[in-house]
Amino acid sequence: MTRGGTEGPRAAVFGGVVALAGVVRRVRAFAGQFLLLGVLALVAALLVTGVPRTADRLAEQGLREHVAGRPAAERDLTLTAAEAPAGGGGVVAPVTATRGRELDTLQAGLPEAVRRAVQSRWFLAETAFGRLTGPDLAAKNYLVVARLRAAPGVTGAATLTEGRWPAEAVGAGQPVEVALADDTARKLNLRAGSRLRFSGAGAEPVPLLVVGVFEPARTGDGIWNTLPSALRVTEPAGDEEPYEMVALTSDAGLDAAIATGVPVRFSWRYRLGGLDVADLGAVVDGVRRLERTPPAGLSVTQAVDVPLRQFLDAVSAARTLLAVIAAGMFATVAGLIVLAARLAARRREAEFALLVARGGAPTSGARRSLAESALVVPPAAALGWLLGRLLPGSTAGTAGTDWLVLVAAALATLALPLATLGRSALPGGRRDLSGRRAGGRRLTLELLVVALAVLATFLIRRRGLSSGSVDPLLVSVPVLLAVAAAVLVLRLYPWPLRLLGRVAARTRGSVTFLGVAGASRSAATGPVVVVVVAVATAAFCGVVAGGIESGRDRTATTAVPASALVDGERLAPDTGAALQRLPGVRRSTPVLREGALRVADARGVDAGLAAVTVLLVDGPGLAETARDAGVDVSVPPVLRAGRSPGPAPALVSPGLAAELARAGLDGTALVTLQGYAQPFRVADTAEGFPLVPADVDRFVVLPWQALPEPVSAGLDTPSPVSPGPVSPGPVSPGPVSPGPGTAGPGATGPVPTAFLVSGDGFDVEALRRAGDEGQRRYQTGGSFVAGERPRGAEVTTWRFARQQLGGGGANGLLVFGFAAGAAGGAAFGLLAIAFAVLAGARTRAQVLSRLRTLGLSRRQWRGLLLVELTPLVAAALFTGALMGALLPLLLTPALGLAAFTGGEPVRVAFSPGLVGAVLAAGAVALALAVTVETVNNRRLRLGEVLRLGEGS
Repeated sequence: MTRGGTEGPRAAVFGGVVALAGVVRRVRAFAGQFLLLGVLALVAALLVTGVPRTADRLAEQGLREHVAGRPAAERDLTLTAAEAPAGGGGVVAPVTATRGRELDTLQAGLPEAVRRAVQSRWFLAETAFGRLTGPDLAAKNYLVVARLRAAPGVTGAATLTEGRWPAEAVGAGQPVEVALADDTARKLNLRAGSRLRFSGAGAEPVPLLVVGVFEPARTGDGIWNTLPSALRVTEPAGDEEPYEMVALTSDAGLDAAIATGVPVRFSWRYRLGGLDVADLGAVVDGVRRLERTPPAGLSVTQAVDVPLRQFLDAVSAARTLLAVIAAGMFATVAGLIVLAARLAARRREAEFALLVARGGAPTSGARRSLAESALVVPPAAALGWLLGRLLPGSTAGTAGTDWLVLVAAALATLALPLATLGRSALPGGRRDLSGRRAGGRRLTLELLVVALAVLATFLIRRRGLSSGSVDPLLVSVPVLLAVAAAVLVLRLYPWPLRLLGRVAARTRGSVTFLGVAGASRSAATGPVVVVVVAVATAAFCGVVAGGIESGRDRTATTAVPASALVDGERLAPDTGAALQRLPGVRRSTPVLREGALRVADARGVDAGLAAVTVLLVDGPGLAETARDAGVDVSVPPVLRAGRSPGPAPALVSPGLAAELARAGLDGTALVTLQGYAQPFRVADTAEGFPLVPADVDRFVVLPWQALPEPVSAGLDTPSPVSPGPVSPGPVSPGPVSPGPGTAGPGATGPVPTAFLVSGDGFDVEALRRAGDEGQRRYQTGGSFVAGERPRGAEVTTWRFARQQLGGGGANGLLVFGFAAGAAGGAAFGLLAIAFAVLAGARTRAQVLSRLRTLGLSRRQWRGLLLVELTPLVAAALFTGALMGALLPLLLTPALGLAAFTGGEPVRVAFSPGLVGAVLAAGAVALALAVTVETVNNRRLRLGEVLRLGEGS
C-alpha cells in the first residue's frame, strides 16, 4: 500500500481519538452537570427494573404467608369415593394398596395448573363408624364408636410411646392390630395389649388388638388434618351419645376388616402450596372446573378457590395502585432529567453561540451535546438496570422491562441535545421578560394537556378498569391531572402577586417590593410542574394509606365494637358480672345474635319473608363500653330509648324495611328469639351496624332495655339451619324481663349469646374460661339440664381483628408502594425546587451584586430570597398536596381499595396532618433553597458577575 493510501485511515483514526479526547475533556469540565444527568438516568433505569422485581417478590412472599395462614381445609383438594362395602364373604384382597396407587393417576388427571401447584398429597382409607367394645372400655362404662383407618406414611410422622406399629400382614384367625394416639388411649382407659371388638354396620365383628400408642412428631403435619382426627377422641355431643375415635392400622389390617363387609371410603387429598401469583387465576379456574366435573365415581371437596381469589383481587388492586405511584415517580424523574438538561444547555449557551459564530452549523452544539451525553447516560442507565436485576426477586418480575430501559436510556441521552436545540433565548437575553407572554404554541399545548386530563378522568370513571393487570389509562390519569393543575396554577398565580406588588410598593423598604417583583416574573415553569407531580404522588400515597387504615379500623370495629368479644351459644346472664371481676376488665355488656329467623305478623303468622338476622343489644351499655374501649361506634337514638308502650323500636336494614312496609308490617312485626316472640316496629334504617356481618343485608337490631314484656311463642326456637315458621296460633305472654341480660335462662326472657368487654391488659384465656363457665352455668342451671354440650367460648379482641386485616397477604406490596411513593415524591420534589433555584441563580446573582453595591446587607438578601421563592414554593406544594388529596376521590371507585379492608369501602377524607406535612415540607424546601443559593453565590464570587456580563 502506498504512503498516500495509509494517511487517510490514520488521519481518520487520529481525528476520532482527538474528538473523543475532546468529548472526555468537556465532560470533565462540566462533571457536575453530567454527573446529575447520569444519576437521574440510573434512577430511571432502576425504577423501571427494580420496582416490578420488588413488587413480584413481595407478592410471592405475601402469597406464601396468605396460604400458610389459612386452615388446612382451605389449602386441600380432596377426592373422595362414596362410603360403601368394598369386599365381603371373608375373602381378603389387597383393596387398600390398589386404591392407594390411584394417588398418581388422579393427580395426573388434575387440570395442569392445579397439578403443578400440588405440594403434598396423602391417601386415606377408613371404615364407617362401628361400635367398639372391650374389657377396658366396659371397666369405665364408656360408649365408643370408632373408625379403622389406614394412612400410608403415618409411621414417619409419629413417635411411639408404647409398643410397636401394626404388622404389615394379618394371619388367619389373628386379630387386626391397631395403634392409638396417646390422648385417645389415656381418655378411654386403653393401652398396648388392650383387646377390643369392632362391630361395623351389617358386617361381622372384627377382633382388634392395640399394639402401640403414639404421639405426633409435629401436630401441624398435613397427614393429621383429616377429620375426624386420629390424634384425639371426640367428646360425646350429648348425654347418651358415644365417644368418637380413630384407630390406625396397616393396609393388611384394613383389608381384613373390609373382608367382613364393613362400609369403607377412600380419599385422595392434595395440598396446594407450590403456587405462583402468575398462575393463581388458572389454579382457581382449574379447581372450579374440577368441582363441576369431578372424576367418575368421586366427589370433590375444596375451599381453596375463595381465599386464592381474595388474594388475587388484593394483589391486582395493589399492583394497580403501585403502577399509579410508579408512574408518578417516573414522570417526576423524567421531568428532572429535562430540567437538568435545560440547565446544562443554558449554562453553555455562550459556548454554543461562539461555535456557530466561528462557522459551525446551527446543529453543531446539539451534535457536541449528543456525543457528551452518549458517553455518560447509557453507561449510567446500564448500571441502573444491573442494580435493578440484582434486587431480590424473580425474573418474572422484570419480564418485558428491558425494552423500557432502552427507551428510557435513549430519551435521557437525547434530552441534552434537544435542550440545546430548543434554547429559547440568545446569550445575554432576559428570560424572565421573554417568558412573560406565552406564545401560541405554549398556550395550545397547555389547553391540550388540560383537555386530555379532563377526558381521561371522565373515561376512567365511566368505564372503570380495563381487563389486564395494569390499565394504561388509569396510570396516566394522575400524571395528567397533576400537570394540568400545575399549568393552571402557573397561569393564575402571577395575578395575586401583582396586586401584592402594588401594596408592597407603598411600604417602606425595598426587600418586599423587589422580592414580590422577582416572584411575579419568575420563569421557572418546568420546576413547578415537576414539584406538583412529585408532591401529588407523595400526598396521594399518604391520603390513600390513611383511608385504608381508617377502613380497616371500621371493619375491625364492626366485628368487635369493644376491646374484646366473648362469643358462645348461650351464656348465663351473670357472666357479665363475672367478666367485670377479671383483672383489666372495666365494663361489659350483653349481646344476643341469631341468624336465619322468620318474621311474623302481630298474630304470629309467618309473613312469608326471607329469613333475617336479629341482633339484641343494650344500647346505652354498648355506647359506654365502646367509648371506654376507645373505638368509634355510633349508637343511634332509637337504640338508646327506654321501654315504652307498644312494640320495641328497631333499627332495620333498608331492604327489609321496604319489604315490611309493602307487607304492612312496618308498624308491628314479630321475631322469635330463644322461644320468645318479640314485637317490634321499624323506627330507623341503616346500611350496617356493629356485630352484623358485612355480607348480611337483612337484619333487625333491637334495644334490649326497651323490650316489652317477653312473650312465649309456645314453640322451641327455630333451628338456625332450617328455620321453621312461627306458630300461627295465638301467643301467650311470658314473664317480665327485669332488664337486659339479667333474665334467667329460658325463664324470664332471652339470654345473651355473647358479651362485649372493655379494658386493658386483660388475659384472653381468662375471658375464655369465664365464657365457658357462663355456658356451663346456663346449661346446668334452672329447672332443666340441656342435653347437648355447647361449643367452647371464643374470644376475639379488637387488636387481633385489626391485625388480621393489616398483616400478610398483599399488605407488604402495599406498604412498599406507599413508602416508596412518599419518600420518592418528597425527595424528587426537593430536588426540583433546587432546580428552580438554580434556574434563576445567575439573574439573582447579578441583582444581588448591584444591590450589594447600594448597601444591601446579607440579612436583607436572605429576606429578599425568601420573599421571591416563597410564593412559587407555596403554590407548587399546596397545588401538589391538593391534587394528591383529590386524586383518591376521583380514582377510588376504579382502584378496588376495598380488597385491603375486608370489603369495607375506603372513604378518603381530608387529613389535618396533610397540611402540617405541607408546611413542614415548605420550611425544608425554603431552607434548601437558601442553602443552594448561598453555595451557588459563593462559587460564582459575586464580584465577578458584573464583569462577566449579563449572560455569564
